[in-house]
Amino acid sequence: MAKSIAAKNTELILRGSLITAIISLSLPIIANSFMQSMYNLTDAYWLGRLGTSDMAGISLVTPVQNMIVNFGQGITLAGSILISQYIGARDLKNARSMVSQIFVCAMLFSFALTLAVFLLSSGIVRWLGAEGEVLTKGSIYLGTVIWDLPFLFIINIFTAASQAQGNTVRPMIVNFLGIVLNMVFDPFLMLGLDMGISGAAYATILAKVPCAAIGLFFLFDRKNEAYLTFRGFRFEKSKLSNIIKIGLPTAMGSAAMQFGMLLMSKNVLVFGDDAMAAYGISNRINGIITLPSTAVGSAVATIVGQNMGAKNRERAEEAYKKARIMIVCFLFISGMILSRKICSTFMVTVFSSDPKVISMASDFLSIMAFWCWTNGIHNTTTGLFQGTGNTLYTMIVESARLWVFRFASLFIMREIFNMEERSVWFSVVISNGIAAFIMWLLYRMGLWKDNKAKL
Repeated sequence: MAKSIAAKNTELILRGSLITAIISLSLPIIANSFMQSMYNLTDAYWLGRLGTSDMAGISLVTPVQNMIVNFGQGITLAGSILISQYIGARDLKNARSMVSQIFVCAMLFSFALTLAVFLLSSGIVRWLGAEGEVLTKGSIYLGTVIWDLPFLFIINIFTAASQAQGNTVRPMIVNFLGIVLNMVFDPFLMLGLDMGISGAAYATILAKVPCAAIGLFFLFDRKNEAYLTFRGFRFEKSKLSNIIKIGLPTAMGSAAMQFGMLLMSKNVLVFGDDAMAAYGISNRINGIITLPSTAVGSAVATIVGQNMGAKNRERAEEAYKKARIMIVCFLFISGMILSRKICSTFMVTVFSSDPKVISMASDFLSIMAFWCWTNGIHNTTTGLFQGTGNTLYTMIVESARLWVFRFASLFIMREIFNMEERSVWFSVVISNGIAAFIMWLLYRMGLWKDNKAKL
């Protein structure tokens, strides 16, 4: 049954309706990403009931988590691109081998990083400028939640392998289980057992364990076109080279972006715990608003990858163009609605009852929602470049988005125009818009056409 579904998905991607392919791949990814985001949103909801220092602590260290996770996701992204191209070329033997190579690399990476961050957690939070309760609670959360990394990577590999085969429904179901468990564990551990912020961390870990076990079961399922097997396993130089060539730029770009987010957090903390809490709440809600854009970008990468593997570049470009138009129109309309003050304030009050935090967060959220359509251009174009293995360009733009455009605009608005915390809010949308424009220019220059994923 699973094999016939994979075959049907491949047929749709390579020869069926592109709009149907984009929608059918994107909708489960949206649901899947939404449920993953609910891990943090659920924590944020209950932490908001505990106090501002708890919210500030988790908001401060979240970029550390994201930096580590995103670096590792460069490995799984490379695997997804290469697996999809092998499937498009109908080279299933190498597709299966790639799953095994990716799995071993990701597991070694996750265990090494987990131990390192656990030992350095207090020093990291102190370096970020935290003091008092924020320092204590941020250190507790980071030192505990980092142990979910191996389980998260198993889930990510399972998701990448499934999406490469055009199956985006199965990861959605597995993550639905995770969010349900997290919603149960959060109030039970944080409030019922009075564990506070450490309860939020343990809830996240406990929710991921069964999901990772199910993901591992499906990875070994031989009904898939590409499945995990260790029979005769050995590291293959050519595949590791491709993983590094495609995955390392994405990993470094994502890590650089998230490290920059750490420095952004330090800049926000200058304006106080209220601003830090508002920044964390708004970013989490904005993540939900832009989920469709991220999902369509992932769908584009899969469709482009399989069509490039099948030597059909024209169809790959057509898929990108249709996806870009669809998501930009959707985000423009929804952004106009969600940027209204009544809407942004309502969403923020779910996570905080502090009037000052609500005022700051709703202001930030309104600004981001109004300009969220630029994410549609950025994410779909990034998906196009990733699908062809041209991840070096995406790394450069992703790094420049924060390190050049965001910090430069932050400095100008804070030091010259004295905009205080609003300098942070506007620096985000300005840098996102510039990055989207540059990605579009790179597309117009035709730099995506060179398929870097040589199989």
